[in-house]
Amino acid sequence: MPKLSIRDLDLQGKRVFLRVDFNVPLAAGGREITSDKRIRASIPTIQYALERGAGLVLASHLGRPGGKADPQMSLGPVANRLETLLGRPVRMAPDCVGPEVEAMKPAPGEVLLLENLRFHPGEEKNDPEFSRQLAALCDVYVNDAFGSAHRAHASTAGMIGHLPQAAAGLLMEKELEYLTRVTRNPARPAVAILGGAKVSDKIEVIDNLLWIIDRLLIGGAMAYSFLAARGEPAGKSLVERDKVDDARRMLAAAGDKILLPVDHVVAAEIRAGAAHEVVSTIPPGMMGLDIGPKTVELYSGVIARARTIIWNGPMGVFETPPFERGTVELARAVAASAATSVVGGGDSEKAIQAAGVASKISHISTGGGAALEFLAGLELPGVAALKDN
Repeated sequence: MPKLSIRDLDLQGKRVFLRVDFNVPLAAGGREITSDKRIRASIPTIQYALERGAGLVLASHLGRPGGKADPQMSLGPVANRLETLLGRPVRMAPDCVGPEVEAMKPAPGEVLLLENLRFHPGEEKNDPEFSRQLAALCDVYVNDAFGSAHRAHASTAGMIGHLPQAAAGLLMEKELEYLTRVTRNPARPAVAILGGAKVSDKIEVIDNLLWIIDRLLIGGAMAYSFLAARGEPAGKSLVERDKVDDARRMLAAAGDKILLPVDHVVAAEIRAGAAHEVVSTIPPGMMGLDIGPKTVELYSGVIARARTIIWNGPMGVFETPPFERGTVELARAVAASAATSVVGGGDSEKAIQAAGVASKISHISTGGGAALEFLAGLELPGVAALKDN
């Protein structure tokens, strides 16, 4: 670990500010949590700190309240769920700064959850005074919210300058360990699988990965911009015309590293159960909505020989049958591989879950945007702010 870890800290009797990612989905009205996966992901770090005599100040954002209090985005329901998961009291603060909150500073073994950080405009603006007020609540800073590490906000970067120690939590540590392993000195052959809708979202990632990996397998709607760059017809498929030159440049730079689909599942519309067919050339009036069986076979062969696999983005419109097969089949191929496999968050994770193979993936990232920026070789403010080990 290039950065200080919570494992390196003496937590006995210390008040620890733990930045977590409790940005959970809530049912209409903001009272019921529909998935507590992100809360559960924080439990190992919380328990680690409590077992070592720390008092915990937990902080997170939830949704986009626009810098003002919104009862429907309160972290109150999170406090209740966390209390159940921990089996100990979790006090809910009425705000995240101010005299009333400071009076609630936790003693060793106690847990205090601050109200939604984004109820204050100073959070996203990385306001120095708001950062100072947050720092006044603790002795030590720990960041376990990798999903927010690409944001230079008060709770992820600004407040750290006011504290003597700032370290990564156990989840953050795991994220950095795996993402560093597959990008800095990967076991070879190293293979990246990139999908999703837009080339524009992945240009920096591709430019960076081409220096790192041996093969790049491209699927999803972004593949059609690359096919257009090769002069192949794309029918009504999504093509980012203003990015075709970028795709052409990347194909030229990659040599034989990039593989594109050799067949496609096409339909006239995106609709569950829509009439579809498999073609090698997309006809006018049809759109490519998944990779075809020959592409699945080709890509699966490359995956089977890999020792490192990085995956970000589905191969087709996997949420809409019958256009999920390519994504599901590749997910199974990755799961069957002996390679170290790292899957980005967001839609990539949904695809792995849909295929039922999550337990066979080495690491599924908890941060879609943060993972993408890491793969692009960009510095994450929330990581850069942590103390070097």
